[in-house]
Amino acid sequence: MNALGDIPPQRMRINGVELSVRVAGEGPAVLLIHGFPDDHRIWSKQVPALLAAGYRVIVPDTRGCGESQLLPQVRDYKLPLLVADLVALLDVLGVSQARVVGHDWGAVIGWHLAMAHPERVVSYVALSVGHPEAYARAGLMQKIKGWYALMFQLRGIAEWFMRVGNWTIFRRFTNAPTLAPQWIKQLSRPGRLTAGLNYYRANIAMVLPGKRPAVRVPVLGVYSTGDRFLSEDQMVDSARYVSAAWQYRRLDGVGHWMSEEAPELLNAMLLEYFAG
Repeated sequence: MNALGDIPPQRMRINGVELSVRVAGEGPAVLLIHGFPDDHRIWSKQVPALLAAGYRVIVPDTRGCGESQLLPQVRDYKLPLLVADLVALLDVLGVSQARVVGHDWGAVIGWHLAMAHPERVVSYVALSVGHPEAYARAGLMQKIKGWYALMFQLRGIAEWFMRVGNWTIFRRFTNAPTLAPQWIKQLSRPGRLTAGLNYYRANIAMVLPGKRPAVRVPVLGVYSTGDRFLSEDQMVDSARYVSAAWQYRRLDGVGHWMSEEAPELLNAMLLEYFAG
């Protein structure tokens, strides 16, 4: 059973929410956290490589996403709750520590998990999104690239904007034609698009500088130069907010969804980093 699609989902009631989680393999645990507009399937090309290398993979749909429970309020998607879900998930599975990989919103959650619970994280791989303080303090290019975070605050209008013309603007915005059909199918279900946008609405303060702590676990930051939503400086400058070992890798000519566009390169990076 090596393909992600062959791993049956488990329904787990934790932290007051029912999550859909896929778990397989033996050995050291690797927690894979997806972003928006994804669900567990964004890791379909990483799971076989991790299982073959002898890792135990833990692949949840985060709250409101994929097959996990839909929650009605914006406040249900605040970062402390998203982090608490994952800590509770590790507890239920009997995992004291995990190697953590996060992409997009999953990277944001992963950074906060590492900040709040370093004792649960062996090492952290942040894909695309840098440390929250580096993101908030990034230069003008990041502010331009991140315009959508403000547009998503317009409740109802943002949903209409994404769906208009048979999701035409959404398709152009994401620029991922191989992934768009599965996203649209998932987000067309009642409440699912709003749930995804509520991640931004509940945590809009992420765009403002603050006093976020440094991460005290080893971190690998991976940035792709074809990213339409994120600038390189917000990842590179994350080194200032990591007090343990920091490494940086860049994927040239690869877009935002690196796990789909360059799986062989990413898998090699992950396995080399975990082995080291």
